[in-house]
Amino acid sequence: MKILFLGDIVGQNGRNAIKHNVEKLVNKYQVDFVIANGENTTHGKGLIERHYNELIDSGIDCITLGNHYFSKNYIANYIDQAECLVRPLNLLNNFGGVGSRLFDVGGTKIRVTNILGTAFMKEEVASPYNSLKELLDSIPEEDSIHIVDFHAEATGEKMCFGYAFDGLVSAVLGTHTHVQTNDARILPNGTGFMSDVGMCGAANGVLGFDKHSVINKTLFGSDERFTIDVDDTEMINGVILEIDEISKKCVEIFPIRVIGDK
Repeated sequence: MKILFLGDIVGQNGRNAIKHNVEKLVNKYQVDFVIANGENTTHGKGLIERHYNELIDSGIDCITLGNHYFSKNYIANYIDQAECLVRPLNLLNNFGGVGSRLFDVGGTKIRVTNILGTAFMKEEVASPYNSLKELLDSIPEEDSIHIVDFHAEATGEKMCFGYAFDGLVSAVLGTHTHVQTNDARILPNGTGFMSDVGMCGAANGVLGFDKHSVINKTLFGSDERFTIDVDDTEMINGVILEIDEISKKCVEIFPIRVIGDK
């Protein structure tokens, strides 16, 4: 089973990058299932229903979220009906939707779980470790490939999480920092791991946003909001996983990056 996991989709550039590249990547790598983090899809924060449907129509099979899960409160109007959407599992509030979802892909079960980290994050959430352990304890007989999107800031926390669940899930893949890391690997007990798969959006900006607005705010204290340059070159960052359908272990993992029409 081959899975394409794409990093945070940021704004219109990100949506266009998905629209222009997913089918090509699926054909090139013979992908069976596509997962993407969509928490920054709508103008850089949140996910409205129209953009959710746009991503599904572009070939995404499952969309995960993150700390901006409620940045567009319209999501409350459709999240319970969104059959391809997974919000963070370890939220403290009764938000709606699900934090883990099971898919059937040609008779093979794929579970996708979304978890928020705690290091350097503002959101108050339940323990990431305890939340995933409780989920695993509740499905002991489930024979499924299990992909975990660990949406967190610190690479050290992500690595700890990967090792803690090595052999218990098929892959732990980091999102949130928008910068692709150079540490894709298979852990000793067969779990695929990468600290951050990167982002899909503007190639020449900062974290997917117009670089000038980010520089002005970050370096010079401007109170202007980050903006998105919709004319910037599109970029795709992600990772390809091959999972053994019998053992549910990762047998291959490697990053991908596409800039422009390359």
